Amino acid sequence: MLKSAGKKQSNVDIQRIQRIAHESRSETLARLQASAEGLSTNKAEENRREYGKNEIRTNTNASKWRLLWESIATPFTLVLISLTILTLFTSYILVPQGNSDLETVIVMVIMLIISVLVNFVQKIRIAKVNEKLMDMVSVTTNIRRDGKNVELPTDEVVVGDVINLSAGDMIPADMKLLTSKDLFCSSSYLDGDSEPEEKMANVSLKPKMQDYLNYPNILYEGTTIVSGSGSGIVFAVGNHTVFGKKVQKISRKKVKTTLFDREMKQLAKLLIITAAVLIPLLFVINGVTKGDWGESLIFALAAAVSLTPEVLPIIVNSNLTKGALEMSKQGAVVKQMNAIQNLGSTDVFCIDKTGTLTQNQVVLERHYDLDMDETPRILKFSYLNAYYQTGMKDLIDKAVIDAAGDELDVNEIQRDYNKIDEIPFDYTRKRMSVVVVDNDEHHGQHLLVTKGAAEGMLNISSKVEINGRIEPLTDDWRKKILNQINELNDDGLRVLLVGYKLNPAPVGEFSAKDENDLTIIGYLAYLDPPKESTKEALQELRNDNVDVKIFTGDNEAVTRAIALQVGLNVDTVYDGEQIEKASPEELADIVEKCDIFVHLTPELRIKIIKALQNNGHTVGYMGDGNKDALAMKVANVTITSNNSVDITKESADIIFEQKDLQLLEEMIITGRKVFSNTMKYIKTFLVTNFGSIITMVIASLVLPFLPLLPLQLLILDLIYSISCLVIPFDSVSKNYVKKPQKWSIRKWPKFVIAFGPIPAIIDFITMALMFYVICPHLVGPNYHHWVFVSLFYSGIFVESLWTREMMIHTLRDERFPFFGQHATPVVFLVTFGLAIWGTALPSSNIAASLGMIDLPFSFLLVIFGLELIYVLLTTIVKKIYLKDGRF
Repeated sequence: MLKSAGKKQSNVDIQRIQRIAHESRSETLARLQASAEGLSTNKAEENRREYGKNEIRTNTNASKWRLLWESIATPFTLVLISLTILTLFTSYILVPQGNSDLETVIVMVIMLIISVLVNFVQKIRIAKVNEKLMDMVSVTTNIRRDGKNVELPTDEVVVGDVINLSAGDMIPADMKLLTSKDLFCSSSYLDGDSEPEEKMANVSLKPKMQDYLNYPNILYEGTTIVSGSGSGIVFAVGNHTVFGKKVQKISRKKVKTTLFDREMKQLAKLLIITAAVLIPLLFVINGVTKGDWGESLIFALAAAVSLTPEVLPIIVNSNLTKGALEMSKQGAVVKQMNAIQNLGSTDVFCIDKTGTLTQNQVVLERHYDLDMDETPRILKFSYLNAYYQTGMKDLIDKAVIDAAGDELDVNEIQRDYNKIDEIPFDYTRKRMSVVVVDNDEHHGQHLLVTKGAAEGMLNISSKVEINGRIEPLTDDWRKKILNQINELNDDGLRVLLVGYKLNPAPVGEFSAKDENDLTIIGYLAYLDPPKESTKEALQELRNDNVDVKIFTGDNEAVTRAIALQVGLNVDTVYDGEQIEKASPEELADIVEKCDIFVHLTPELRIKIIKALQNNGHTVGYMGDGNKDALAMKVANVTITSNNSVDITKESADIIFEQKDLQLLEEMIITGRKVFSNTMKYIKTFLVTNFGSIITMVIASLVLPFLPLLPLQLLILDLIYSISCLVIPFDSVSKNYVKKPQKWSIRKWPKFVIAFGPIPAIIDFITMALMFYVICPHLVGPNYHHWVFVSLFYSGIFVESLWTREMMIHTLRDERFPFFGQHATPVVFLVTFGLAIWGTALPSSNIAASLGMIDLPFSFLLVIFGLELIYVLLTTIVKKIYLKDGRF
């Protein structure tokens, strides 16, 4: 039945889910021919062949068609298509035979094909790179196979598998709960609701309950376990899941809209408006002054094409692909390509303390009783708590288990005590409990053992145990306990309290309500020393103008001790309670002056990040625990490690092999390089356009013929666009990458107005020389003669091409070109190679069809002199410009 479900209508799948949700546990197991003890390897293989692999497949050809459509449906390409169609009608279809100009349309089509195909190839390359990189990310799930609990890749999950669930897990397939304990889940991927909801295995559904997405005993792929534990049996995988059905309609990954994306849209609007104004302006000017309205319209359309940055999507994609490959060589997997641009813009990075500043190798240093003496009893109770819990078993639990294995007979403890229940950890209580039964010394006695943060533990305790005596938890005892904890904290030790309760709530399931009237017996003191590389990495980030904010759930004393060792400023520290009470105005000030925040809940992390964003910062976040997942949804760029919990790996934009601040610093520099090379093209393109607009408008007013023929204008733009394709392979100055790079279109008018007139000045000097000196000297003063006009066009074409190529070299850096700074060899060879090839066009066999004739060799000296003037003028303007702003 399940096998064919994917081929039927969606409502059939819903009916199947409804039946499974309403039937009993034994009926579901029988339906799936499975057992609550899980499948054997052979049965799993059989089910995989019958029901399919747990992967969401999409049609590959459809994906390529989608990428092709995306390559066509860019604003710039659509403008180019519209102008090409309009030119086809005005220069070929609607003109008398013999006067048609198909060459102009052919060049436009060539430009269009190059733009679309190269962009399409880049998108396919990005998709392949992304797929290859994602294969490096391991997302596993805990499966009951062959009678054992094993961690397997999620794509090995099959129908009938029993999955063990704990906080931080992402559900790998659709399943029905078999067991649950305080299990809270977030299903925002499916219904957009980020508020966790409790899921329960043992629940009776109303017969008429039809809202299948909210069944309390059903978990769907993509659901996240926020807290608690449980187990479930899989009834649908891959494309047969509810999530798989949605993926076939929409993309699973919701790519974050970056500042770069938003500014690109603004740029597209601006250029389209400019083209819409320029076309009628040039059409009217040239129509009135030249009298040839048909040619004037084609020239206006060609001028508008030159305003279209048809290779911009190609350059952006090429930069991102190059950046992702470079990051992968350094041990980072880029899940969201656009995140690379955001990384280059990031000026604040919020990081979780544990495992980032520290080695993430927690050691149980001390297990003290309340007299500050190490006793086996404290370690024994702590072992019971750590060993028998099935929720979020972290490094602290592992440290307890390791220490007990060295000091105690753990086999005897496991023989003497059996687990009855547990109360899982959550970030509100900041503690967790297990309930065991004592089969040895106190046969049949129930024992609740709890460990957690000091404040919360003291609030639910009423007694203390000291040397076997039970005493009331007085104010003096509270004060003494807190003072002892502070002394341990000052040594950089993180401290948890351990307590117990005899014979709690003998009937029904245990819950957080049973954590009361506890007896405190001692302390667990852990050490997680800082990494040796942390201090140097933090200094490098400061040198790169990245402000680092430390987030932690630890207390102030422990965090100060670690922060001092790694060179952080600990003068100002705010805790969660202060953040919660702060007004928006106060919080805006707090997040600027404070770098260390302690006692933070997941919700308070979000509050701080949003306050930083409201202050104008681009905020990055690095974390690897369940507590970090919410913050990662709101940060501008997010990073985690490959050994983090599933939800953070799913939420992160970039995944490191290991959490490493030095690698983070290197990735930020890579992001800035990618951003820089994209900006280089935009700078040269906008300056070229502004200069061209000035030249074409004024020249159209004063010249007795068109400034350039439409075909010449298009070929000029084509050669220049091809040369720009190598910009992603250019180097970036060290000064540029030392500061966060943000793009705001509001800052561009100043830059364009400063540098845009310079190429126009060179164009006007060239036009004056050609019109009044060179052409009259070589062919006579008759400017109506075709030889005069063709020679004029040849000179303007060659000069304009060299000036555009020189822009790539002069505007790439604030320093003097070729001496103070220079491009990479590939950029140098391609730009000057194409300029030389374009210079040879007037002497080629196709020169006549292009409306050009051979230029004298001595004209190269004129070009050299003009480009030298351009470089000197640009250098002078740079010096003036740099007094008031960044280049």
